[in-house]
Amino acid sequence: MDRGQRANHGRLRPAEMPMPKPELEFFKPDHIAWEPVSGSATGGAGGAGVSQKILSRSEDGDVTRLLRFEAGVETTETITHDFWEEVWILEGELMDLGKGQTFTAGMYACRPPGMVHGPYRVPRGCVTFEVRYFKR
Repeated sequence: MDRGQRANHGRLRPAEMPMPKPELEFFKPDHIAWEPVSGSATGGAGGAGVSQKILSRSEDGDVTRLLRFEAGVETTETITHDFWEEVWILEGELMDLGKGQTFTAGMYACRPPGMVHGPYRVPRGCVTFEVRYFKR
């Protein structure tokens, strides 16, 4: 391997290339506290009963997180944001009131900027794994 390069999952990458997120090996995120999330039409679901665990974050605003909705949460705003969002429902279900559909554990969504979703009703609670990023 050249001195100016380092291994990256079998590929070589210039050493001076910035890491978009911190390098983290497998760990249990139990020590990361759940923090409240304020919702908005451009930022996403939030409000009373909605909390997140930030697993990683880049300097550019890209985020990987767990998002938790307590049982009984109902959001009021339709959501449209300017970033990509990938969501996998780990537990529970989300009822998208705008679409008239219920999404359950094991389901996945990939939302480009501008895709309309929500508001949501969460009768029994829900936990999602989300990756949010800005296309560069």
